[in-house]
Amino acid sequence: MAQQFADPVGFSTRGSRWWRDAVIYQVYLRSFADGDGDGVGDLLGVRGRLRYLAELGVDALWLTPFYRSPMADGGYDVADYRAVDPGFGTLGDAESLIQDAHRHGLKVILDIVPNHTSDRHPWFEKAVDAGPGSPERDRYIFRPGRGELPPNDWESVFGGPAWTRLADGEWYLHLFAPEQPDLNWENPEVHAEFEDIMRFWLDRGVDGFRIDVAHGMVKAPGLPDAGHTGQISMLGNAELPYFDQDGVHDIHRSWRRVLDAYGGIGVAEAWAPNAERLARYVRPDELHQAFNFHYLQAGWSAAELRRVIDESLAAAGSVGAPTTWVLSNHDVQRHVTRYGGGWLGARRARAAAMLMLALPGSAYVYQGEELGLPEVTDLPAEYLLDPQWGNGRGREGCRVPIPWAYTEPPFGFSPPGGGESWLPVPAEWRNLTVDVQLRDSRSMLCLYREALRIRAGHPALGDGELRWLDAPEGVLMFEREPGLVCAVNVGDEPVRLDVPGTLLLSSERMKDGKLGPDAAAWWATVSA
Repeated sequence: MAQQFADPVGFSTRGSRWWRDAVIYQVYLRSFADGDGDGVGDLLGVRGRLRYLAELGVDALWLTPFYRSPMADGGYDVADYRAVDPGFGTLGDAESLIQDAHRHGLKVILDIVPNHTSDRHPWFEKAVDAGPGSPERDRYIFRPGRGELPPNDWESVFGGPAWTRLADGEWYLHLFAPEQPDLNWENPEVHAEFEDIMRFWLDRGVDGFRIDVAHGMVKAPGLPDAGHTGQISMLGNAELPYFDQDGVHDIHRSWRRVLDAYGGIGVAEAWAPNAERLARYVRPDELHQAFNFHYLQAGWSAAELRRVIDESLAAAGSVGAPTTWVLSNHDVQRHVTRYGGGWLGARRARAAAMLMLALPGSAYVYQGEELGLPEVTDLPAEYLLDPQWGNGRGREGCRVPIPWAYTEPPFGFSPPGGGESWLPVPAEWRNLTVDVQLRDSRSMLCLYREALRIRAGHPALGDGELRWLDAPEGVLMFEREPGLVCAVNVGDEPVRLDVPGTLLLSSERMKDGKLGPDAAAWWATVSA
């Protein structure tokens, strides 16, 4: 693993800095592997594929929520944070998965959802029954309306007003679906409950948490109007009175103390207006990492990529934190499709993977990107159940189950004789299965495996710095010390690059010493 060079002791006693250059694999549980044959991914399915993840070469896996949930938002509406939903398995299955992952040398990061609960959570059910002004309602954000209008103009991320009115006339806030009421983080009970939830899972051996909506728990005093419509378009680009408020940092500081007591890490899913605001989440006494969505949103342009890379490194470096790099996740269109789709999108995705894995810091791999999976854009209407369709942007297309083997859907996602997968797998993915790609040395999967193998063994890759090198227009080229050069040709024409050294890996075959368009290469320039 890449961190062995900075921290060469054994897995069980490794120091606390493993996360600074870890490659973390996101498992979207419902779509990774079905172990019990019901067509939905589960904990048993993940346990059966741990060897695949270890051989891929990642350092940790991040599991999306498997807590008890009505599944109004794919498990991000939690009814019991200490119980496993029966559709995913049992608490014993979760504990066994954590233990098995550690035996494979893999860390385990769980999702935690602190901004809101399910409306089926016992706290919310009691709040509804207790009525206005009760201590039970103070755990959430209830307000009287403005006549027949909601308390303010806030909009749900999923579309429509962020408020729902109860029969007694009070409104409750839900920045996401109505089934996901926002918690009141001014209430000490809420703080105590989530610290206890963290300890519950840390006691079972988890290595940290990815914190859902880490920017959202605190709202501006007085809940003022946003003053705009179409507020979701402002997320990550402008200030909003319900996101990225300064008060969230006090919460993260308190969690850091809990995490430090166990040697665990916290990863912020935080949308901030700029890289500098994002860096606040990873100050030395707060969380360890924050997702770099500004990088994910960057277009396929040498100038734009370099700008975002420079801004990200400078902002994170100003607080002594590593930068993270991510190309896809369960909430955004898969990057093969974003980069143009088809042959072009796949070619660019290969180059993008090598760029990401050569940059300083930690990288996140979303399940299936190592197979080059595209977005599925033609799912039948009966499968389009994502609440985000309220704003016209459903997410099912990036959540289609992984194709593992065989020639017919669902391609080994379920055991033989299992039911239909919860989302249909396209028949044309028969050439993208793990089994097929392992037999093709030029496949996307083999590229990822080789890139991760080199990254693990080369002291220049992982944490550290980079130095930009002069390069032709449309080419990004930088050096990592000691002795590695990465070049990415984002232009339309092949370019000759005079790099003194040995070619380690290229995303496309180089012809006549030239790096083709939409291609990347790594060279060893000194003996490592």
